[in-house]
Amino acid sequence: MKILITGATGKVGRHLIAELTSQERFRSAELRALCHNRQIESIESVKGNIADRGCVKAAMRDITHVIHLATCKETPEDVMDVTVKGLFWLLEEFRTSPAAQQFILIGGDAAVGHFFYDHGRPVTEQTPHMAYPGCYALSKVLEEVMLAQSVIQYGINACCLRAPWIMEKDDFKYALSFGDDVFGGPRWKDMVTEDIAAQCVRDGTIPLLLDAHGGPLKRNFVHVTDLVAAITTALDHPAARGKTYNICMNEPVDYGEVASYLTETRGLPSIEIPSQYHSNWMDNAAARFDLGWAPKIDLAAMIDSSWNYVRAEDDPRVVWYPG
Repeated sequence: MKILITGATGKVGRHLIAELTSQERFRSAELRALCHNRQIESIESVKGNIADRGCVKAAMRDITHVIHLATCKETPEDVMDVTVKGLFWLLEEFRTSPAAQQFILIGGDAAVGHFFYDHGRPVTEQTPHMAYPGCYALSKVLEEVMLAQSVIQYGINACCLRAPWIMEKDDFKYALSFGDDVFGGPRWKDMVTEDIAAQCVRDGTIPLLLDAHGGPLKRNFVHVTDLVAAITTALDHPAARGKTYNICMNEPVDYGEVASYLTETRGLPSIEIPSQYHSNWMDNAAARFDLGWAPKIDLAAMIDSSWNYVRAEDDPRVVWYPG
């Protein structure tokens, strides 16, 4: 087994490499990373641009398995080169390679619009693609369509693991910050007045996001360790061939429950934030049934691990992309 990992220096990639090198099942596997701006020292690396066919060809030499993590957020100048052209070249090299055995794409719930649309029922793998405004969500739709069409056109062994917002370390804590250090969106400081935002920062106030109907919003998350477990489970799993799986917590995060838990356990106040977003519920039953995978991190564990996390001096909080 020789595995190419794109996006290897990112949040998921670093955890995945650590897991692959520690599991007895993958002890004999060879790992290779395709890197662009950042480097990884622990495994063999090919440095270059994923939109460059020559670079992809070099990275794919003798590869049996591809785990495609590389992505691009709301950066219109780069998004199509990275997420569309890059994936196209990977798939072209994969389908023509005599060594190729399995291609795993890590997708995202942006492909179905997550909380931008009222789905009216659980979001399953059969829910139609519904990109919300912006280039990132569109790119996630295009990725899934390209992969599915490669399965139809060429019969490749491919699988898409569709993940919602991925958390690690203290991510969840900073996803609820009213300060400039907020991780991802919404940007809570922009949804209240400047003086209220400043007071919320001082008091450690938690946003209790309300949906378009006025109730606490429900949004899907997954912890990086659960996503990595799903990836290693899907590797060479016969049921995964040609499938898309939702990889998420068993229940969405309820902002009302988050506020209540942090008040009870840490004495933190909360403030209701009205919105026109919609509650949604990703259904992970297919992954649990087909793969035997199940998430281990529930809401309480995600909150506690995030608030208890203490960063070392050599582990600064860095957000590599907007959103």
